[in-house]
Amino acid sequence: MKKSILLVWFILITSFLSAQEFYGEATYMSKTTMDLSSWTEGREMTPQQKKRLEENAKKMGEKTYVLKFNRNESTYKEEKQLAAPGQRGGGWGNFMGTSMGGEKYKNLKDGQWIEQRDMMGKMFLIKDSIPRLEWKITGETRMIGQYQAIKAVASKKNNELDLSSFKRRRGNSAEEKKKDSLALSNGAIDEVFEQDPQVQITAWFTPQIPVQHGPAEYAGLPGLILEVSAGKTTLLCSKIVVNPKEKEEIKPAEKGKETTEEEYNTLFKEKMKEMSERWGRGKGGRGGKG
Repeated sequence: MKKSILLVWFILITSFLSAQEFYGEATYMSKTTMDLSSWTEGREMTPQQKKRLEENAKKMGEKTYVLKFNRNESTYKEEKQLAAPGQRGGGWGNFMGTSMGGEKYKNLKDGQWIEQRDMMGKMFLIKDSIPRLEWKITGETRMIGQYQAIKAVASKKNNELDLSSFKRRRGNSAEEKKKDSLALSNGAIDEVFEQDPQVQITAWFTPQIPVQHGPAEYAGLPGLILEVSAGKTTLLCSKIVVNPKEKEEIKPAEKGKETTEEEYNTLFKEKMKEMSERWGRGKGGRGGKG
């Protein structure tokens, strides 16, 4: 009953505001957990290297994003934090961060999303269709801040570049660790890790804000998505401002080599393999000098 009332409310508010200008901003906190033991077992790492890896993983997993939206369009971008004096990024953490980050633009009317990404200093402009998820609205409700939210569930194909969704193929015996170490040294990451093809999604949306937007690639529910969990990542809305005095123009990025997400992911994985192979050769070279 509650679900029906809220959905009718969404339709009425949308109809009332359809002829009016509408703009909003929502801030989301992102948290991703990673099992680093799967990545470090079988590798020779000092305690300092492991500590640095854990710190970088935590920084990569806890971020702040801002969604800016009108009735039909939205942009979603990470709110960058200034690095402390003398602090610098590098290695895998920096490579992954710059490759995954970028402002994502969505146009619900055209069903298109556009994202600008920087891969090792080269700019790409990804243009693709917004994923069409088969949402199932459960009717379960709860309060998120001052908004009443409704639960919806769906499933989607796992992101090929989501490291948190990978797990080791083999066990933890000495022989299996040796095989994994050799495979990683040769750049054969797929021999060591595997990924489930699908991931389950749980979202909470509110018809009190009558737009079909949401964080990241999520959209299509009858109300703003306030929280979404997929795999080991949760995005939670912490602040909403509707129709502020100052409004930003919502438009997509234009610079970069145009490509699709599939083409970009293929190139990215090739670069990862090249880096892994260089790391393996460097490790072998150092060992040979001893």
